[in-house]
Amino acid sequence: MNLAELPLLEGQGWLQIGEVLLAFVLSSLVGLERQLRGKSAGLRTQALVGTASALMLLVSKYGFFDVLAPGSVVLDPSRVAAQIVTGVGFLGAGLILTRRGVVRGLTTAAAVWLTAAVGMAAGAGLWLLALVVTALYFVSVFGYTAIIGALRGQHATTVAIEVVYADGRGVLRELMATATRHGWRIERLVPGEETEGGTVTVVIELATQAGHAGVIEKLAAVDGVRAVREAPDEDD
Repeated sequence: MNLAELPLLEGQGWLQIGEVLLAFVLSSLVGLERQLRGKSAGLRTQALVGTASALMLLVSKYGFFDVLAPGSVVLDPSRVAAQIVTGVGFLGAGLILTRRGVVRGLTTAAAVWLTAAVGMAAGAGLWLLALVVTALYFVSVFGYTAIIGALRGQHATTVAIEVVYADGRGVLRELMATATRHGWRIERLVPGEETEGGTVTVVIELATQAGHAGVIEKLAAVDGVRAVREAPDEDD
């Protein structure tokens, strides 16, 4: 039996589920390319945004059959869904932060957008699509996180390292020399402001095939370095 033939599943047949899955797969491919090139809005973010967009469109197409009646009810309830999309877009923009040139919060903003889409689908009675997209969310944030970790171990990727060091002792020059000696390519250097304690924070983006722990260990061994840590993913 076709799912769409059931009264409670109108507009939620295999065709609609296939459309959501297609959006998930295709947007994941785009995200994979961005992830491999070390760009912002990588695998998880692109997958979430593409899947949420598909669900929002399906809500507009199929979510209002139960309140529309030809010749009697002529209102356009999909306008409410459109306003939700706009409002949540502003909310997501507020979650994205740029700190010392590093973009953070993209995946969180995309997750909020997807949550809004799931809520729209549930409220419109498209509960099966809401369940499918919620499952795809967990595939994206957990499954893709493991894939990203594996890709980082096999390919040269960009890792952002935050270093706190004593100012005025040539530490930054030694950090750059250490990176060069180990074959790490410096993609970007984002210096921070000097603190009252005479230390400076800098974010160094390195293209490396080495494990992150090895990078941190080598940089932490430089004389004058106070602290080293991996900066949060720009796609978080």
